Amino acid sequence: MKNFFRNKKLLILLIFLLLSFYFIFSTINSFVRDGYDRQSKLVIMLKSIISPHYVKKIKDNIFVIPNLKSRNEFLELQVKKYEQGLKGEKFKNNLVKIGNENYELNYFFIPFKRLDTNLGWNAITNSLRAHYLEIYNDKVFLISGEGQTIYFDKNNLNKDSLNFTKIKNNISEIISQNNLELIGIRDLYIYNDKIFISMITKNQSGITMDIYQASINYNELEFDIFFRTEEYWENYNVFSGGRIEKLSEESILFSIGYSGVHKASQSLDSLLGKIIKINLKNKNYEIISYGHRNPQGLRYLEKYDIIINSEHGPKGGDEINVNKLKENKKNLKNFGWDIASYGIAYDGTDPFKKSHKDYGFVEPLKYYTPSIGISEILYLEENNFCKNKCIWTSSLRANSIYILSVDDEFNKIISSERLFLKKNRIRDIDYDADLNSIIFLSENIPSIIFLRKK
Repeated sequence: MKNFFRNKKLLILLIFLLLSFYFIFSTINSFVRDGYDRQSKLVIMLKSIISPHYVKKIKDNIFVIPNLKSRNEFLELQVKKYEQGLKGEKFKNNLVKIGNENYELNYFFIPFKRLDTNLGWNAITNSLRAHYLEIYNDKVFLISGEGQTIYFDKNNLNKDSLNFTKIKNNISEIISQNNLELIGIRDLYIYNDKIFISMITKNQSGITMDIYQASINYNELEFDIFFRTEEYWENYNVFSGGRIEKLSEESILFSIGYSGVHKASQSLDSLLGKIIKINLKNKNYEIISYGHRNPQGLRYLEKYDIIINSEHGPKGGDEINVNKLKENKKNLKNFGWDIASYGIAYDGTDPFKKSHKDYGFVEPLKYYTPSIGISEILYLEENNFCKNKCIWTSSLRANSIYILSVDDEFNKIISSERLFLKKNRIRDIDYDADLNSIIFLSENIPSIIFLRKK
């Protein structure tokens, strides 16, 4: 009888172990094939225990079949994208819930080259795979990281195809005639029938980022230099910033990353790590704020005279910052980098002050640790997507949109939620009042994602 019970216990234990193994294997199998949520607490815990090196080994050697299936499915989608050319076909549709409301997501192909996550986020090749969009009147303009320009009628977002039109431009001629190497486009902005782009190039002095402009022309865009930063750094890195935004009828804002140059963000003799104002007529500039690391999102709220920007931290510490210009008449605001950060260094050390306020810096409205790969931001107020005041933050690493409801003074966050868009690094985001809808630009396929209320 004792042997019977002992054998029964062993059998139950064996069944439990087999079921546990099957569950773990199936879960990892699903992760490998369908992707996973990098912000999941379980995933974060496992990554803190298992080295990424071994994770890749397990993925490539044990989970070969789901890995191949995932790659094949992705490649099939890529082939379909190339075959349909400039048609911009809708290839996916699904419903999502944000708060208590139902919304519809429509996915359309973009005829640009895809970002390759296998190369790593710091690969120079991927610098040419960062694409941007801008809504202007009844059109949506896009520029690829390589400088290709296209547009489509925004009403086509309600159809099955976007039907892109190419616009010839002279970016390749600018690169060739000036003996430059194109590192990548960093933003696209349209104001007063002028298209502004920020562009990173390399010449004999090093790597730099400047602004170019062209008059709107649907046949050909002739870009000329608009503003030179006259800042150079030696080695390629992703800490560039580059966002452009209107500040007034006479001026625009321009965000510039610290570009890996130690202490540059804290020096008022350098434009690195700054947000500046540039006069549209005489091109004189003025520093608006400093102590920035890599400002990836930039919005000016004219109604409140407030600048909201997002920026990458190091390992952790991605920030959303608010600059109330009315309170900043005499003293420039310093946002802390590279002295204060809620992240740590990539080598695991932590040389940064955590409190910003205690050291005379501006505290971020919100920070994310671990990093979400924060990107462009959007401000919405009392519409289909926001009951009061909302900041929508796009993310690369987290494949998500973070939706923050803020108080009337922009001092604190009242509530937050997250829209997870699996396998979609969201590089850019914009709102169209006519369609009462939001457009995302995902760089994985790449694709346009169109969000509207159901």
